[in-house]
Amino acid sequence: MGKLELTELRKVFDEGGNEIVAVDDLDITVEDGEFLVLVGPSGCGKSTTLRCIAGLETVTSGEIRLDGRDITHLKPKERDMAMVFQNYALYPHMTVRKNIGYGLKITTDLNADEIDRRVRETAELLEIDELLDKKPKELSGGQQQRVALGRAIIREPAVFLMDEPLSNLDAKLRTTMRTEIQQLQQELGVTTVYVTHDQTEAMTMGDYIAVLDGGELQQLGTPLECYHEPRNRFVAGFIGSPSMNFLEVEYDDGTLKHDAFTYHLSAETADAIEDASAGLTLGVRPEHIELVDEGARDAIRTTVEVVEPMGEQSYVYIDIGGETYTVSVAGDVRVSAGDTVHVGFPEEKIQLFDAATGAALKNSETSDAVTPPTQA
Repeated sequence: MGKLELTELRKVFDEGGNEIVAVDDLDITVEDGEFLVLVGPSGCGKSTTLRCIAGLETVTSGEIRLDGRDITHLKPKERDMAMVFQNYALYPHMTVRKNIGYGLKITTDLNADEIDRRVRETAELLEIDELLDKKPKELSGGQQQRVALGRAIIREPAVFLMDEPLSNLDAKLRTTMRTEIQQLQQELGVTTVYVTHDQTEAMTMGDYIAVLDGGELQQLGTPLECYHEPRNRFVAGFIGSPSMNFLEVEYDDGTLKHDAFTYHLSAETADAIEDASAGLTLGVRPEHIELVDEGARDAIRTTVEVVEPMGEQSYVYIDIGGETYTVSVAGDVRVSAGDTVHVGFPEEKIQLFDAATGAALKNSETSDAVTPPTQA
């Protein structure tokens, strides 16, 4: 079993008399077998949270419980967890065989034959059995990553902790290893907490993602919930690539007013935000902006600044009111820099946020189709 609970977890660093709050009253529960991704920009507190869970950082206040047992102040070796680091942390003078088995050698009473059997089984699982007698300097980045994973897997822990384990790999290998880690986690059924700054990894790997900013939890949900139902502007802008477009507008009697356009809301949407302040932020994802005819309702006249062909799709950068926004179109749509085009924002796709607080007032209606992933 590996149910992990963080309750009002807080970590404060003292920097020359100045208190820096790295993690601020974090409440998260990860059920047994689930894959949780902690995601956010640099300095948001995600790695500090992971280190607190592992016991590598002391907790200022709050509780960490594993299967109901308070482990907040236990030493790392007493927590039944295994960690995979960003830099792999392999022993350069040891062979792959010894690197994988070293943890069992120093923490258990298993004899050499049993340790060797487990090492071979783990190496076969990771398809690195032919590398057992090589040293780390003879391995590629992907092979070193598999050895680091093997060292964690062989311990059969209740929880895997992974701190940006793919950041040192090239783009193609990162994609491959991302899939392999998912498959391993599903096959082993071990509770996993995975830290990354890459929102693509977060969206594709986790059963749930916890979006952090400034040490505070912004939203905890499935990837699709965070994408379609962001709780605030920060989550909306962080999740999704390319990022959501934001336009500052004023709300006036059923319309959104921008220096470059006026957007008419349906009565239903107007009623839903009638208590909102006048200042709003209109959010629309690049893939939800449509190229429309000049006479279409609320069509916005704009100029194409740059086109980035990506093959299946193209990113078109347009000017609205002196600001640049991104549109994602099918790869066979022919537009060029300097062209005048008209764009539209389908109302069922737009999102609205309070300009002062950032709180979401209206989400994309595609959220009705969101189905949480099957739980382990």
